[in-house]
Amino acid sequence: MPEEKKKHLDEDAVLLLNKGKRGLGRLIFGRTAIIILLLAAQFLLLFFGFWQLSGSLVYGVSLLIGLAVTLTIVNKPANPAIKITWIILIMLAPIFAVPFYLFVSMDWGHRLTRAMLDEISQKTARYVHKDLEGIRALREQSPQMGSLADYMERSRQQLYYKDSRVKYLPSGEAFFAEVLERLKQAKRFIFLEYFIVEEGYMWGRILSILQRKVKEGVDVRLLYDGTCAIGKLPYQYPQQLKALGIRCKMYAPLRPFISTHYNNRDHRKILVVDGRTAFTGGINLADEYINRRILHGHWKDTAVMITGAAVRSFTLMFLQMWSLTEYRDKDFSPYLDASRPVSGDGWVLPYCSSPFQQEKVGEMAYMDILNQAVRYVHITTPYLIIDHELTTALTFAAKRGVDVKLILPGQPDKRTVFALTRSYYPELLAGGVEIYEYTPGFIHAKMFVSDDSTAVVGSINLDYRSLYLHFECAALLYRCAAVADVERDFQRTLSKCRPITLEDCRRDALPRRVAGWLLRPLAPLM
Repeated sequence: MPEEKKKHLDEDAVLLLNKGKRGLGRLIFGRTAIIILLLAAQFLLLFFGFWQLSGSLVYGVSLLIGLAVTLTIVNKPANPAIKITWIILIMLAPIFAVPFYLFVSMDWGHRLTRAMLDEISQKTARYVHKDLEGIRALREQSPQMGSLADYMERSRQQLYYKDSRVKYLPSGEAFFAEVLERLKQAKRFIFLEYFIVEEGYMWGRILSILQRKVKEGVDVRLLYDGTCAIGKLPYQYPQQLKALGIRCKMYAPLRPFISTHYNNRDHRKILVVDGRTAFTGGINLADEYINRRILHGHWKDTAVMITGAAVRSFTLMFLQMWSLTEYRDKDFSPYLDASRPVSGDGWVLPYCSSPFQQEKVGEMAYMDILNQAVRYVHITTPYLIIDHELTTALTFAAKRGVDVKLILPGQPDKRTVFALTRSYYPELLAGGVEIYEYTPGFIHAKMFVSDDSTAVVGSINLDYRSLYLHFECAALLYRCAAVADVERDFQRTLSKCRPITLEDCRRDALPRRVAGWLLRPLAPLM
């Protein structure tokens, strides 16, 4: 059989596997449906059990306990918006909300995960190599950025790198083309960590390359979030990939037991090839991200490709998450030492955030940019569900003369979230922040760019889930040539947007305004 024909047959076989059993039938009759039904049954059983007790002495006792819990919440160091949400729930249904709060506070669902991550972080600290000369040069050029570097390092082994190069990718299509080329060049290892992987054209093309690379002896690993088992991938998909030679895991797969563990998802987007190239941004591995499937108009997303010393941090991020279920003080050096310095301009700071960290690094990085800005801060985000601190930082920057612009979707992917997002518009507009909506469709890019010097491209949305509850990652760029590319792309995108005014907010449909008003107290849960 000719080699070219055999190659196409191999690819067709992979695409056939990739096609699988998809859609509504698998969701209704598969294992995921059974898990969802069992979880719902447990919630209903708890609810009706507490309801039956509501007319008894237990109800009066629960009111007293509710008062004690409320006072505890008020005095507890936590985000004020989250405190308000819990207090409202306790006021409305103390007999149900108090046990629920205690269940969440005891943190049974992810105590083991927290302990494992702490252990892994401590044992992998030896792999963090400071670039003392680069840090000294950074502090000389910008004391403010040097202070941020110190904060990031103390928070979770996150370092600035000078010997790195960044290429900005302004669309899912550009990202996909670059990824395919880099994957084809892989010689040693390929690491992928994504929130969403879905069968289709994009994943099929990538999977066919991964299968060929496995045959060439490349170490290929895929880590994806367990929510993909809900209608996107078969529950047994890791076993299917292992049959192809690809090591695969789901993070926090759904089980038929109620647990707080499910609330913390792996929302990161990381691809590392040979320790020499890394990708991050907002793009998942599904067809809507490259506009092969149209869901909400044109899908606008972005990413960065990083080469050089900074790739080491993304490799370490992946290995730390991968090791959650199998860490035995393994030697990461062969993977981390594969990164090599390259001549580049400026500094690159890869960083990650975790729901188990005391410091919410993702929010702090965004707020630092707003607080340090002099001329402008330009932002793209698919969701806007923010706390008082971020609202204040945005409006204060605008009030002191900084040009603060936000681009949000013109066509939402979730109507309730969109209604909640628009409920924040009036306060921001009144504070001088300019808001625009992307008229061609849905903007999924998560970016900050400021003063032609600083930019962030990553997976971190401006919402509570990204800032407080999920595992996230991003790259902060300072004085890199790519910063100008980010700003140029922002201006091109802005030309396709419509400005939102206070009058637009007043003319908004009444049901949407009412929905936003009702949902605001529950914003931390959205």
